[in-house]
Amino acid sequence: MQTVLVAAGVVIEEKRVLLDRRRGNAHLGGMWEFPGGKVEPGEDPRQTVVRELMEEVGLRVRVGEIVDVTFHQYEDAKKAVILLFFEAFRIDENEEPQAIDVAEVKWFRATELTSLTFPPADNAVLRKVEERLRA
Repeated sequence: MQTVLVAAGVVIEEKRVLLDRRRGNAHLGGMWEFPGGKVEPGEDPRQTVVRELMEEVGLRVRVGEIVDVTFHQYEDAKKAVILLFFEAFRIDENEEPQAIDVAEVKWFRATELTSLTFPPADNAVLRKVEERLRA
């Protein structure tokens, strides 16, 4: 089983979190997730967050502290992921997210998260994000 290193950004503003929806033809298609992607060989995971948020949702961000680290095996895809979730902050607050390389992008409040479907690997970080949104 192949293990993939993934880095994602947790963007929280005004008690809302930014999520994107995976395209239907992708593994876990249609599920909501934190914007991010595979860490390229030799790439700092923080740089991955910067690159992926620009490529997926068109936002320039600066990366803060790590929020969570998790490991999950996807038997159906015969792969495992190590996920690094980092705080991410918009550089330009007037820049609005766009669905560039995702099906959809949207801001959500804590009360809305329970109605969404997420990849199983996101469960642990979701609890932490909900706590931050309610604080």
